[in-house]
Amino acid sequence: MEVKAAKELLHILAWLDRVDEIVRRGKEAYLGDDLLQEAGDSLMMKLGEAANRLARLDVLAPDGVEWALAVANRNFIIHQYDEINRKLTWLTLSRDLPTWRVSLQGLFDEAEAALDEAE
Repeated sequence: MEVKAAKELLHILAWLDRVDEIVRRGKEAYLGDDLLQEAGDSLMMKLGEAANRLARLDVLAPDGVEWALAVANRNFIIHQYDEINRKLTWLTLSRDLPTWRVSLQGLFDEAEAALDEAE
């Protein structure tokens, strides 16, 4: 695995940890806190950008992960920020993204090994 791809994957892993922190606070906390919403947006934008980079590096997304959908979500948040539906962003954070961790675990393991070898 290329070092660039490995770094992107490990960024994703760290961002998924942050998504988990938001989700642990609960739906009501998320819907009632503009700062949590902005944090969630930021994480989804970063995940979408990383997905775009991984796709360009020809890293195939495993079952349960669609790079193109993450990129589309990123673009929507950036360009149609005035149309964001917070109940939908909550679903992305609480249902869709937690499944990424399981689906991407093999790539996370490969990324860690690739960076260990590069040192």
